[in-house]
Amino acid sequence: MRARVSLREPSPDLAAAKAHLQDEGWCVIEDVLSKPEAAHALERLWAAAEESNRRGVDTHMPFLDPNAANVRVFNLLDIDALFRDLIRRPLALDFVRAVLGDGFLISNFTANIARPGSGSMSLHSDQGVVVPEPWCEPWSINIIWCLTDVRFDNGATLFIPGSHRVTRVAELAPDPATRLQPFEASAGSFIAMEGRMWHTSGRNITKSEDRALLFGYYSRDFLRPQVNWNAALSADVQSGLDPEMRRLLGLDAAANTSTGAELLSADVGAVRGA
Repeated sequence: MRARVSLREPSPDLAAAKAHLQDEGWCVIEDVLSKPEAAHALERLWAAAEESNRRGVDTHMPFLDPNAANVRVFNLLDIDALFRDLIRRPLALDFVRAVLGDGFLISNFTANIARPGSGSMSLHSDQGVVVPEPWCEPWSINIIWCLTDVRFDNGATLFIPGSHRVTRVAELAPDPATRLQPFEASAGSFIAMEGRMWHTSGRNITKSEDRALLFGYYSRDFLRPQVNWNAALSADVQSGLDPEMRRLLGLDAAANTSTGAELLSADVGAVRGA
């Protein structure tokens, strides 16, 4: 298993990275975007933050962050086509399928820019936000796009190794924050993080360096997505989506097309064996 793989390698071992993701709950794929592509995406993100404020959606969330140095941008998919491209990049979806299988939906896509002086949010797991305990199986995953270099000093996401095996809050043990470690990666990478992993945003203790991350969140299709895309996406955006993107967003009449089929197949098998 390899925790980190670069697409610049002659033969990048993506299978080893997927194995690490499945066993340890995370992996890093480097050089997915070129440096100019990452810089361009960062420019578009700042423009999206301005558009969000223009629409009346504040980029400071006091219930999440202690101060306005954490800039959060929501509904990226409605604001800019660049983000609609990133959320469905084939390589990203390949790593989503490695954990969730084929039956998943895009649950959310947000950004967090940690500016100098930004603080840390509460420790949490993203699956724990949408599903009550016990968390016995991986039902969600984040693909975290790094638009800048990400290090401990500039506010890298902090995670507790092995915490994706925690099934209940009580299993975290006392002082879980003492076991936090940073996800570090270069601009243009993405970090795949299983949804049960306990984590938090790091503090940016630099004087002049921003840390910008995009969080593509995917979940099994029997879970209600965090965002109601029918309501969040404008009519113009929805009219331009192809059938596959509509399926990924659960915009059509049927969203859960896998789990029910699995259960029905199991029931039919049991009846035949009776």
